[in-house]
Amino acid sequence: MFTANLAMEKAYRFSRFDVKNPLAPCSEHPILLDNENWLTCEHYVHAKTLRNAQQATKVATLPTGEKACVYAKAWYRPKITDYKTTAPIMMKRALYTKVQMYDEVRQALLATEDKLIVETSQYDYFWGIGRDQRGLNHIGKAWMDIRDKLRSV
Repeated sequence: MFTANLAMEKAYRFSRFDVKNPLAPCSEHPILLDNENWLTCEHYVHAKTLRNAQQATKVATLPTGEKACVYAKAWYRPKITDYKTTAPIMMKRALYTKVQMYDEVRQALLATEDKLIVETSQYDYFWGIGRDQRGLNHIGKAWMDIRDKLRSV
């Protein structure tokens, strides 16, 4: 028989493209990282993971994080070779920078208490949980790690 996953049922859920949610990497919270200004965390991660410098520059100029993501995810735009290990680290750096720059984001993160944090994309099994909730949830894991770090300081 099936058993309920209570942690998943009580989880804090968000979409990374919800610009009004402070925990979304596409929210309207510009960051300063690596001596550059980035419109969103999505802009930073996607620009840094593309191998082609012209394409990375293009990503940085797109008007929204969602457009930056769509542009960079195209299969014919080559990514750095260690994308799967480097991209989550870059995302965590960007999100941590965001939490340090904006008290609103810090408060929203701490308000999640001890809940599991999940990015609810039905199609993205890398950054989110995917349709069957078996995705890697790298954004949610990054937020939970940052929340733990904020509490330990």
